[in-house]
Amino acid sequence: MVKKIKKSAIIEAAGNKPKIIEEFIGRVNSQTEELSIAKMKSPTGWIEPGQKPEFNEYTVVLKGMLRVEVGNEKLDIHAGQAVIIPAGEWVRYSTPGDDGAEYIAVCLPAFSPEIVHRDNYSALER
Repeated sequence: MVKKIKKSAIIEAAGNKPKIIEEFIGRVNSQTEELSIAKMKSPTGWIEPGQKPEFNEYTVVLKGMLRVEVGNEKLDIHAGQAVIIPAGEWVRYSTPGDDGAEYIAVCLPAFSPEIVHRDNYSALER
């Protein structure tokens, strides 16, 4: 069945500063469990707790730079670049650059707080 998505749903984000998550397809906006597609806009200095999700995450940076920490490695993903994080991998996202970042995230299966397995907030400075 074809389903038109008329608008996104704003989802509350984790992290030390306000971040905008616009879910177009996913568990909240379209009741889709197979995958989620969301546009993110995070400010300069934003950082979220690390996580070890049960989903693959595919991220395309549209503007700015997204820092992706995987294990002991830090990857800076700039506008026009992308990164794939496999399920079960510990990862932490942040936007330390002057312009923050805008990016699209696709999660397979769809993002859910129950399967993201975030570190607790006191672990922000791992």
